Amino acid sequence: MSIGQIFLILAPIFFVILLGYLAGHFKKFDKQTSKGLNTLVTKFALPAHLFVGVTTTPRKTLIDEWPFLVALILGIVGFYLIILLIVKYAGKYTLTASSMFALNSAQPTFAFMGIPVLGGLFGAGAVAIPIAITGIVVNAILDPLATILGTVGQRGRKEGEEKTSLFKVTVHSIFHGLSEPLACVPLIGVILTLCGFQSPKLLQDMLNQIGSITSGAALFAVGVTIGIGKINFSKGALGIAVLKVAVQPIVMLGIAVWIGLSSDEVTKAILLVAFPGSAVAAMIALRFESLENETASAFVISAILSLVTLPLLISWLM
Repeated sequence: MSIGQIFLILAPIFFVILLGYLAGHFKKFDKQTSKGLNTLVTKFALPAHLFVGVTTTPRKTLIDEWPFLVALILGIVGFYLIILLIVKYAGKYTLTASSMFALNSAQPTFAFMGIPVLGGLFGAGAVAIPIAITGIVVNAILDPLATILGTVGQRGRKEGEEKTSLFKVTVHSIFHGLSEPLACVPLIGVILTLCGFQSPKLLQDMLNQIGSITSGAALFAVGVTIGIGKINFSKGALGIAVLKVAVQPIVMLGIAVWIGLSSDEVTKAILLVAFPGSAVAAMIALRFESLENETASAFVISAILSLVTLPLLISWLM
C-alpha cells in the first residue's frame, strides 16, 4: 500500500482525534463529561455495532475464527503474563504494581480505534468479528485476571486488614468482566450465531441507529482523553508506552505466523494490539492506587507514538 493511500485512510481518523484533543485541551470537556462520552461508546454504540456484525456472519465463518482467538489470547493475555513476571522479578515491583504495569502494556484501545482503522483498510463488514473477539479476550479474560492478581497483591497489605476471600474476588472479577457490554454482547452474539440465529433486517436497522456513531464518537473520545490528560515522562510511563505500541505488535507477529493465520488475519491481529494503551486499563490502576501517574501518562504517550507507529506498520504489512 502506498504512502498516499495510507494517508487517505489515516488523515480523517487523526483529524477527528485532533478535534477531540482541542475540545479537551480548551476545557470544552472535563473528566466527568469525557467519562460520559466513553460510556456512550463502550456500553452502547460499539456493542450494538458488534452484535449486528457477529449475528450477520455465517456460522461456518465464525467457527473458522478459532485460530484468531488463540492468537489474541496468546498475544494479549500471554504478553501480559510475561511482562508481569519480568517486572515483578527483574524490576522488583509488588504483585499489584506488576499487574497494573503489565495490564497497561498489553491492553489496546481496540474499542475506539478498531472500527475506523481496520474498517478503512478491510471494509466495515470484515472487522466486526476480529474486534468482537478482542472484546471477549480483553473484558472476559485479561481485565478479570489483572484484577484478581492486583487484589491478591493487596491482601493483608495493612496490619489487621480484613482479607477478602480469594474465591469471592475471583468470582466477582469474572462476573464483572462478563457483565461489561463489550464482553457479554459479542459473546451472546457468538452463541446465537453458533445456534443458527441471524439478525433480521429490522433488528439490524434498530441497532445501527446507535451503532453507526461508533467511529466518530470513539475517535473524538480518544482525543478528549488525551487533551485533558497530563503527561509525566517517567521511565515507567515511557516503558509501558513503548511496550504497547512497539514490542507487543512484534510479539503478535511471531504468534500469528506461528499459528498459521492468513496474511489479512496477521495484519488485523497485529494492528489490534498496536493501538495505544487503554484508558480502561489506566482506570483500573487508579482504582488500585498503583502506578496511577505512570499508567495515565502512558496512555497519552502511546497515543502520540501511534501517530508514527501505525502508519509504519500499515505500510509494512499492506
